[in-house]
Amino acid sequence: QVQLVESGGGLVQAGGSLRLSCAVSGRTFSTYTMGWFRQAPGKEREFVAEISANGGNTYYPDSVKGRFGISRDNAKNTVYLQMNSLKPEDTAVYYCASGTVAFITAQAIRYKYWGQGTQVTVSS
Repeated sequence: QVQLVESGGGLVQAGGSLRLSCAVSGRTFSTYTMGWFRQAPGKEREFVAEISANGGNTYYPDSVKGRFGISRDNAKNTVYLQMNSLKPEDTAVYYCASGTVAFITAQAIRYKYWGQGTQVTVSS
């Protein structure tokens, strides 16, 4: 049984930072891409970061580029999302997901397993 458990969400003031973690069990973590997504109330799910299986390549949309950083520790089966210079519009539930390929695609359809989500709230 594949499980993804996010942690690290919370309330932060605009301009602040948070680091999310996602621990994965039940599959060979180092074989697949990992991604972070977010969904705000009334909005569609948004892809915010992706990292290749070996950690050598990453993808960010323009909305977070330069502010967010994704990393992974394949020895700990954990992926991280460092979020800096947070804005109120970053408020959302953040989900980590485990992919089905090893390389960057920036395609949500490539993600098969999902965590339960962690709330991030940025106050102005």
